[in-house]
Amino acid sequence: MKKILPIVLLAALAVLFIGIGIVRKGGDSGRRRIAVIPKGTTHIFWQSVRRGAEDAGAEAGVKIFWNGPERESDRDKQIQIIRDFVVQRVSGIVLAPLDSKALVPSVEQVYAKGIPCVIIDSAIETDKYVCFAATDNYKGGIIAAKRMGKILNGKGKIVVIKYMPGSASTTNREDGFIDTIRKEFPDIEIVDAKYGMDTVETALQATEDLLTKNAELDGLYACNASTAVGALQGLRSQGRAGRIKMVGFDTERALIDGLEEGIIDSLVAQNPYKMGYEGVKAVIAQLDGKKVEKRLDTGVALITKENLHTPKIQALLK
Repeated sequence: MKKILPIVLLAALAVLFIGIGIVRKGGDSGRRRIAVIPKGTTHIFWQSVRRGAEDAGAEAGVKIFWNGPERESDRDKQIQIIRDFVVQRVSGIVLAPLDSKALVPSVEQVYAKGIPCVIIDSAIETDKYVCFAATDNYKGGIIAAKRMGKILNGKGKIVVIKYMPGSASTTNREDGFIDTIRKEFPDIEIVDAKYGMDTVETALQATEDLLTKNAELDGLYACNASTAVGALQGLRSQGRAGRIKMVGFDTERALIDGLEEGIIDSLVAQNPYKMGYEGVKAVIAQLDGKKVEKRLDTGVALITKENLHTPKIQALLK
């Protein structure tokens, strides 16, 4: 009997600890889990999106999973990441689609599984999502064009460094810029344009090609972070920095430095932190059965050397 008693006590303790483990596991599994999938993971822009998403998750007690392709041209990788998160049965997904068409089947499959999906940064050609939280990119292109028109006094020759076919956000910035130049500044000629693609290196090569081909230029417009950094490097390497007026998009450190030096005239700035923050908040609201607006404009602003250090712009940058 004395030998049996310790065995019974050990067994009881084992059952107790197993029970505690099950309760803890059950409690953790009941916690909401939201996957945030950017276009890429290398640019500071996406790290700002991540910070916003994680802050929103922390406020709501939600677990945030962050995963995206390393390169912003890897559509297959982004599609696989979406599939993996669906298999993991996450509570919701925040997605910046790499391609407005190629990602449609994946987004519609997420919808069919009953998983709330919020689209951020770049549009997609389906309505099977909860909310689209992004910059008004066409408006951003208009702002850039009006600035170019002003600094060139309404006349001159310019080139455009585009990003990549299929990217809805940058296509809208390109269209907004080109349409406005042609409509409002007939004496400004867009003499050439070229895709910079998804890296600084490819954008640098595209810029150098355009600069070599066009000896007489007055202005250059680059539509996102990688194309703008590549264009800045191209202007430097060709010895034409400061001589050609440059208007860029986004706020990488190298671009802010170029603005302060006077090599870049101005930058159109987004609010990536707000995209991540509002994206997660929209998923949570949908899960709670609350009404969510289909379109959320996260804002856009023009940054110049004159307003760079104002409280409003510094708050945006930080």
